[in-house]
Amino acid sequence: MLYPASVTNLIAALSRLPGIGPKTAQRLALHLLSRPRSELVELAKAMLAAKDKVSYCSVCGQLTEADPCAVCADPARDRGLICVVEEPQDVVAIERTKEYRGLYHVLGGALSPLDGIGPENLRLKELLGRLAGGEVREIIVATDPNVEGDATALYLARLVKPLGIKVTHLARGLPVGGDLEYADEITLGKALAGRSEL
Repeated sequence: MLYPASVTNLIAALSRLPGIGPKTAQRLALHLLSRPRSELVELAKAMLAAKDKVSYCSVCGQLTEADPCAVCADPARDRGLICVVEEPQDVVAIERTKEYRGLYHVLGGALSPLDGIGPENLRLKELLGRLAGGEVREIIVATDPNVEGDATALYLARLVKPLGIKVTHLARGLPVGGDLEYADEITLGKALAGRSEL
């Protein structure tokens, strides 16, 4: 049986979301259609409000409704310590550990020549600008434990070490090939505590 065009369009739109294949998109579309209109309006309003209110912190690159973000604006944070991550969701993962009290820098991805992502596509200039003040004593590279993350970590180490800033990496308690956002708090906390110099 073919679905009406509006349902087919909804399935196609949902399947463009990350991690959503055609079958999951179909299940989601049919579920949404079974819900009261008021729930769909509430969902649509929440998505639009997030899109309208949320931007990237001009300092660290984290998602925020206020600029600078709450972490960058917090005077209790250790300004001599910057944890460099690939994506905003990695900041959330590390914050859940309650083990880290420094600042962050979101690169916006990882080096991946096969995908056309080079150093110029990451927020490296912004990071170097933050390091120029001389206040930072250590960079914790918390990239994903995969080929792209490791290449990014090594590139950062070569870039930052000549500045006289200590460069460490999370300990390898994390599964290789995984993403930080899916690591549990205990494993990520132990990896953060047991980081080593690059």
